[in-house]
Amino acid sequence: MGNELKQFIDRNIPTIESAMFELVEKISAPAHLKESMLYSLKAGGKRIRPLFVAAVCEMYNKPLHASYKVGAAVEMIHTYSLIHDDLPCMDDDELRRGKPTNHVVYGEALATLAGDALNTLAFGVLARLEDVTAEKRIELVNLLSIAAGAEGMVGGQILDMDGEKRLLNIQELETVHVNKTGALLRFSIESGAVLADASNEDRKALVEYAHHIGLAFQIQDDILDIEGTSEQLGKTAGKDVASEKSTYPALLTLDGAKQKLEEHYTFALQALQSIKTDTSLLQQFAGYIVRRSN
Repeated sequence: MGNELKQFIDRNIPTIESAMFELVEKISAPAHLKESMLYSLKAGGKRIRPLFVAAVCEMYNKPLHASYKVGAAVEMIHTYSLIHDDLPCMDDDELRRGKPTNHVVYGEALATLAGDALNTLAFGVLARLEDVTAEKRIELVNLLSIAAGAEGMVGGQILDMDGEKRLLNIQELETVHVNKTGALLRFSIESGAVLADASNEDRKALVEYAHHIGLAFQIQDDILDIEGTSEQLGKTAGKDVASEKSTYPALLTLDGAKQKLEEHYTFALQALQSIKTDTSLLQQFAGYIVRRSN
C-alpha cells in the first residue's frame, strides 16, 4: 500500500465510522434493534466503499463532509447484505470478520430486522444530506436504489444462487459479480463524482474504472478463498471449493484467475488516463484491491 493511500485511509476511516455509528445511535428505535445494527457495523471491515466516495471528492478538491454520510449509507447497505447473506436460509455462515455472525448472537428474526433497518436508514441518510442540492440527493437515492436492488446487488445474489445449481460460464459469472459485488462499488465511485461535480467525460471514465475494480475485487476474493486461511479472511475459507461453486479459479484455473485479475487491474488504470486531475489515489486503491490478503 502506498504512503498516500495509507495516510488517506488512516485519516478518514475514524471520521467515516464516527458518522456511521452516530447516524444509527441517534434514531428512535428499540435498543436491542440498534444494538444488533451496530454489532455488525462495528465488526470492522476495510471500509472500501465509503473510502471510495471520499477519495473521488478529494481527487477533485471538494469538501469531504457530505462524502462521509454518503459513505456511511453505502456501508449500511453493504452491512445489511452481509447480515442477510449469513442467515441459515442463505449461506448459513457462523463467522464474519472473525466474529460470530449477527444471527448467531441475536437470533434470526432480530438479525433479519437489523438488516432491514440498515437498508431503509441508508436511503433516509441520503434524503437528509445537508448542503447538497435536492437534485443531487434525488440522483443519489436513485443510483443507490439501482445499485442495491433487483437491478444490482439483490439481482446479482439471485443469479449467484441460481448458479449453485449448475456450472456457469465466464460471461454468466461476470454478470453475477458486476451486479452482486460491483454495483455498490460503482455507486461509491459514481456518488463521489456526483458530489464533486465531475464532468460527464470524467464520470464515464470513473464508471469504467469502477466496473473493472468490482470484477478485480471479486476475482481476488475467489483466489483468497483458496489461498487464504479463515484467520486471515475473518470468514470460513475454502467454502466455495467445498460447495463446488462457480468461481474464477474453478472456471479458469488458479493461474488463469490471477491472469484475469491482472487484466482488470490494467483496464482500471487505463480508464483513469483520460481524467486530467491527479488520479494517483485511485491508482493506489486499485493496487490495494488486487494485492490484499483479506
